[in-house]
Amino acid sequence: MATVHLRIGDLVWGKLGRYPPWPGKIVSPPKDLKKPRGKKCFFVKFFGTEDHAWIKVEQLKPYHPHKEEMIKINKGKRFQQAVDAVEEYLKKAKGKDQTHSDDKSKSEKGRKTAKPMKIIEEDDEDPFKGGLSDKEQTDSDPEPSSVQRLVAGTVSGFKWESSPASSMEPITKRLKIIEEDTKSTSIQAADSTAINGSITPTDKRIGFLGLGLMGSGVVSNLLKMGHVVTVWNRTAEKCDLFIQEGARLGRTPAEVVSMCDITFSCVSDPKAARDLVLGPSGVLQGIRPGKCYVEMSTVDPETITELAQVITSRGGRFLEAPVSGSQQLSNDGMLVIVAAGERSVYEDCSSCFQAMGKTSFFIAGEAGNAARMMLILNMVQGSFMATIAEGLTLAQATGQSQQTFLDILCQGQMASTFVDQKCQNILQGNFKPDYYLKHIQKDLRLAISMGDSVNHPTPMAAAANEVYKRAKALDQSDNDMSAVYRAYIH
Repeated sequence: MATVHLRIGDLVWGKLGRYPPWPGKIVSPPKDLKKPRGKKCFFVKFFGTEDHAWIKVEQLKPYHPHKEEMIKINKGKRFQQAVDAVEEYLKKAKGKDQTHSDDKSKSEKGRKTAKPMKIIEEDDEDPFKGGLSDKEQTDSDPEPSSVQRLVAGTVSGFKWESSPASSMEPITKRLKIIEEDTKSTSIQAADSTAINGSITPTDKRIGFLGLGLMGSGVVSNLLKMGHVVTVWNRTAEKCDLFIQEGARLGRTPAEVVSMCDITFSCVSDPKAARDLVLGPSGVLQGIRPGKCYVEMSTVDPETITELAQVITSRGGRFLEAPVSGSQQLSNDGMLVIVAAGERSVYEDCSSCFQAMGKTSFFIAGEAGNAARMMLILNMVQGSFMATIAEGLTLAQATGQSQQTFLDILCQGQMASTFVDQKCQNILQGNFKPDYYLKHIQKDLRLAISMGDSVNHPTPMAAAANEVYKRAKALDQSDNDMSAVYRAYIH
């Protein structure tokens, strides 16, 4: 195999941890960022995101020779946007090369002996940033004027921008704080991706219990954004990958809590959540005054109330923060976090929530309110998924094309990434779990029970729950929730 020589300025495909190869450019690192010891690696800035990282040389491939190969094996809207950003960057670079000679001669005539400075025009774009929608541009912080946006220095072609008001501030993900009429608070990233190496991580030690479909992606993003994380999982082998990525290992839940300032947990159901806290070598044994415990599992409000009481009885601080999303959204750092409990804990978790999600909401009132909200959300999602499956099978039963049904659906008012992905997976017979069927059925069951407790009818959820129960009887529990489709064809 021929040796490939790489240098600063080269376009490459970089492989970072569990993520697929991504297009980027080798650049000079910031002066205060040291190169990892004992590793031959390059500092890469990735296209389509604000992410940057040290990448081992064996995890890098030149961009052009491997372009077709990578496009074939990688799919997804964000990946395509990143590739498009590379092509746009190449077009601009080519255009600049054509006029470079004239520009150079003109600039040299008027150059004075002083620090190099350039005024960035309003329409200049950073080719590595994904574009914002019109709404996001309106909602985010106002851009400085072209006169304010001065380049303080240039490193290998990359301009480090500053303005008089913010020249000493670190470049971090901008946040929007939204106070709603219900007194809930939302922290949203103006840049809606958590694949962003510029988050400033908390200096608090983070623990994480439970490395399932959702927890694994969360921990990867916490590590990627520079948090110090100690992990534990009932099946210890699942910890190995994260240890390789820099996590520390805790032998028991109690040990993790005793070692960390904030400990998150994300497990499958109410029983698992209770056992984790109240069982042998459980969380409660490690809780000391001031320790924070954040329950991210989707469980019933009664379980949350019980856990909050036992944690706070030992002087601990409690927050519930269940998440809305899927394995893919967890991996992408695009979860929606819904929190309730102690407000100060929510604020302490700010950098963690930025790393794992695109938005987090704080629901005012007692602990348990976030569980109620999440069960309602999942009840709607589960019922919707069952209805989509019903529509697909009815189309087939009446001699209609399922693909045409999907095409029409995705052009109408119900069009969404969720509908498109789930239906395409159904048509391809791909039921690899992104959100377990058994878990959405559990959420439906808990939502129905919650409705019963306040004498509120939930007939639609009850009907959907029966379909999921049939799917479970057909051994679909560990498949994706879209496998509810099979309940209609057997």
